Amino acid sequence: MTAELFTTTITGAARIGPNRELKRATESYWAGRIDRIELDGVAAGLRRDAWTALSNAGLDSVPVNTFSYYDQILDTAELLGALPTRYAGIDDDLDRYFAAARGTSNLAPLEMTKWFDTNYHYLVPEISDEITFTLHPQKVLSELEEARAQRVPARPVIIGPITFLLLGKAVDGGVPPINRVDELTPLYVDLLGRLEDAGASWVQFDEPALCTDLSPEVLAAVSRVYKAIAADYSRPAIMVTSYFGDLREALPVLAKTSVEALGLDLVSADPDAIAAVPELRTKHVVAGVVDGRNIWRTDLDKALATLGTLLGSVGSLAVSTSCSTLHVPYSLDPEDELDDELRSRLAFAAEKVSEVVTLSRALRHGRDTVREEFAASAAVQASREADPRLRNNDIRARLSSVLSGGVTRGPAAERLVEQTRRLGLPALPTTTIGSYPQTSAIRVARAQRRSGEIDNAEYQRRMRSEIADVITLQEELGLDVLVHGEPERNDMVQYFAEQLDGFFATANGWVQSYGTRCVRPPILYGDVARPTPMTVDWITYAQSLTSKPVKGMLTGPVTILAWSFVRDDQPLADTANQIALAIRDETVDLQSAGVAIIQVDEPALRELLPLRSSDKPGYLQWAVRAFRLSTSGVADSTQIHTHLCYSEFGEVIGAIADLDADVTSIEAARSRMEVLEDLNGIGFSNSVGPGVYDIHSPRVPSTDEITESLRSALKAVPAQRLWVNPDCGLKTRGPIEVKESLRNLVAATAAVRADLG
Repeated sequence: MTAELFTTTITGAARIGPNRELKRATESYWAGRIDRIELDGVAAGLRRDAWTALSNAGLDSVPVNTFSYYDQILDTAELLGALPTRYAGIDDDLDRYFAAARGTSNLAPLEMTKWFDTNYHYLVPEISDEITFTLHPQKVLSELEEARAQRVPARPVIIGPITFLLLGKAVDGGVPPINRVDELTPLYVDLLGRLEDAGASWVQFDEPALCTDLSPEVLAAVSRVYKAIAADYSRPAIMVTSYFGDLREALPVLAKTSVEALGLDLVSADPDAIAAVPELRTKHVVAGVVDGRNIWRTDLDKALATLGTLLGSVGSLAVSTSCSTLHVPYSLDPEDELDDELRSRLAFAAEKVSEVVTLSRALRHGRDTVREEFAASAAVQASREADPRLRNNDIRARLSSVLSGGVTRGPAAERLVEQTRRLGLPALPTTTIGSYPQTSAIRVARAQRRSGEIDNAEYQRRMRSEIADVITLQEELGLDVLVHGEPERNDMVQYFAEQLDGFFATANGWVQSYGTRCVRPPILYGDVARPTPMTVDWITYAQSLTSKPVKGMLTGPVTILAWSFVRDDQPLADTANQIALAIRDETVDLQSAGVAIIQVDEPALRELLPLRSSDKPGYLQWAVRAFRLSTSGVADSTQIHTHLCYSEFGEVIGAIADLDADVTSIEAARSRMEVLEDLNGIGFSNSVGPGVYDIHSPRVPSTDEITESLRSALKAVPAQRLWVNPDCGLKTRGPIEVKESLRNLVAATAAVRADLG
């Protein structure tokens, strides 16, 4: 191929908008407040602004087709004609797309799970044998045309065939999706021809699945498919990009094909592996030396040294981020409350682009051409090492003492006897996961407190009023174990980060989690300590309003770790234990206040699981220990719950049991209770609450539907160990929808209890 080589790029970019413009427009479209033309206009404006900013910053190759209305894997399913046939009756293409993402009143959505080891969620393609793959390239061709019209040096980005099928799920007894990869090869060849005709000189295929353990059969498929895709015909140059880890055995396989470029994550992987693959001496290597996932400023001297070691091992070299900047906030500019010391260490997406440009200039023109940037980088590294906030010797000594004493509770069977006597709950206890709808009144009160329109006393009065309403609603519905609804919490991680030493909570550091759902991961920069109780007053107030038990609601240490931007100067296990100690203190204070049930959520347990099998046992060992450290300070009569959601649980099923929670509530509706068989397979004997309906879909489940889910669950779990609850918290749902859904949940439970006699 004769495509001009590029030198400076990023792997991909965020699409939600610097002020979440796409979120607001999409939700307005769903609500009928704007039409398709208005929504498309917002989307086009975001694409235009993003491409222009990247081009103006100095990138000579700009990724396009990274925009999505919901998810890039769903986009790929649409590209390849792989949407399930149940959506075929929806005529409008965008409404059909959103039906697959969110479901409708009578159509279930696609299953949703975590994107490798990140907090981004993707929609799992359902690949049945009846699907005939067909090419539908309108989206990528349209966005390429837009970018070229703006004179942007555009590089279309498309999920590669191996990753798409490895992330897919066989349904209706179909063969493993990867077995059908040869059916996709001609579609990708066809697509490349169309992109060539449309003016693309480079095309990027994302293959992050190649950083996982691959069988010999899959490696053979990688070789076969990319030899065919990169054959000698009229096409753009091909860049195969992987991230979140090391390609290992897949690296020489790809290098022996005719693809022109490989994009490599050199933050997570070992750069020395490149020299061991002689075929790379003819390739254009796009070196991801700027961390696309975390927010710490790059050590420019170290990164440039890495680039220098590659020069003799590759044909040509470009500089990039390690992965898409989808995973970090847009810019540091809105963060007015950052102290200068911490600000100097941070780089969000805009700053990372600047770092890529700086490193590229240094590589091509010499370090002296950007000496000021390198001097600033060196100063940051030195000042960070001297910051006293990074080390709290009192916390470290106390943590060592607690760990040396052990982190176990009494035997589960004995705990159950004490808890049953204390709680007196009926068979199939009903509850919810924790959060209730964040109403406009709650959001207004929070904004008014931030702006100073109301004082803290008035804010607390309003939140107590919201709590009282939620308690009243739950009692009217007939739920057995209540929650306070969490109106005072902006986010299940940020709420705690704002009260713990060692964290900084951003003002506008939004990151897309899925669809229109965004989170603001706090910055964990120093040793963690809990100055005062964080939840006790809210929970004890809620408990004062009812004779039914109210759960104390906490976020677990692994999830706080996973959903924060974490310090990179000590092992994750050490940081997790510091968080766990703070949560442990909170559980002890809740118990002292009379709270009988405490839920410590760990939805991110699976998320942090390393991609390689050899690394998994070590992670699971410290993750389980951190959870047990956080929950083992209470008496056996205090019931510990945990909650896990939206992950493939099979690989961590043993760890879920090892958490030793008295009750584990777990996502199960979209996966049709599959997780229960996994739990039974390892002899799990504690209580479990499989989600009986999916809260991420706007549909209200019928009583019959929930009854069917419960009866299915009872085939795997005896009634004395089964709890009844939704899949996840209700924060994002509407009040009317929640009330109707929970009324049906209670009615279904009553019907099944009657069947049980």
